[in-house]
Amino acid sequence: MTTVLAVIIVLGGLIFFHELGHFVVARGFGMGVSVFSLGFGPKILKFKGGKTEYALSLVPLGGYVSLVGEDGDNEEIPEGFTPEESFSLRPAWQRLLVAASGPLANMLLAWLLCWALAFGWGAAAMLPEVGAVNEKSPAEAAGLKAGDRIVSVNGGSVESWDALAEAINGSGGSPLLLEIARPASPGAGTDFTTLNVVVQPSQSVRKSIFGEEESAWLIGVRATGKAVVRPLDFRSAALEGANQAGRMISLTWRSFVKLAQRVVPLDQVGGPIMIMQLVSAQADEGLAGLLALTALISVNLGILNLLPIPVLDGGQIVFCLWETIFRRPLGKKVQGCAVRVGLALLVCLMLLATFNDIWRLVKGAG
Repeated sequence: MTTVLAVIIVLGGLIFFHELGHFVVARGFGMGVSVFSLGFGPKILKFKGGKTEYALSLVPLGGYVSLVGEDGDNEEIPEGFTPEESFSLRPAWQRLLVAASGPLANMLLAWLLCWALAFGWGAAAMLPEVGAVNEKSPAEAAGLKAGDRIVSVNGGSVESWDALAEAINGSGGSPLLLEIARPASPGAGTDFTTLNVVVQPSQSVRKSIFGEEESAWLIGVRATGKAVVRPLDFRSAALEGANQAGRMISLTWRSFVKLAQRVVPLDQVGGPIMIMQLVSAQADEGLAGLLALTALISVNLGILNLLPIPVLDGGQIVFCLWETIFRRPLGKKVQGCAVRVGLALLVCLMLLATFNDIWRLVKGAG
């Protein structure tokens, strides 16, 4: 029951927040909203707030916003609304912002969740501590040893393994002055000897997170994997949350690009079943993991809706950009054809994701 509730809250909450973004911006521009529903299907509860009907519907996975005039100029204006409140009669830039507000709301939610994580659980970082030194590597030639803690690179302090890797790769091959703290003896605790060594990075090929080969400057060390958690105040947590959300957005966008380039195989695409499995697993692990996963799914939902497919928000943004640039809307027939093609693409993507989900279940049971 806990798992089912977690899935409903995560998926329903994400889609609801997406629709809330559309609602807030549309109302900010004075556009009419006839219905704002939490959930889909038959309405269980409903009430009127101003001109808008607010409803709780039977299927709790998401929600929807019905804008006055969103289906075109020929749509009948609902009773109580005026033509001036019609979405289709508004300037293209206003319609563009309404379309973009849903995905942007998902990005905002990801930041808020990462903010909550950073404030409640602190910021975890892998220590810049050497776990192993590769044979015949620049690090071995410079005398680095397992257990060495890298304190600074060229006078700039490094507090995490990521910062160390970035400093080495950004050297362009120039010699680096490393300040290291070396344990006086195994198990010496806080008894360290400070040393300065010069290491010459070498250019090597490594695998990226997507499995591609890429060139990088390396010195030939591996991390111990030890991590430290730093508590953060409210303001620092906001900045850390923004950084984490930014990394999620960058990685997710690159994943979509790599998928289009066929670098990421199509069998990696997942759908609702995979999402439910992930949410279920994280719900069992604890709240922190569930919040992090929710932030990641929110980013994926936002970027997916920004794809230039006419039935998605990204397609509407493209139509509005065309109208803004060329001072006239795209022809109705062209728009109609584009919507049909976009719908076919979206259905194919959903079928692919569902097939992959089912196939993974079959293989897991085999």
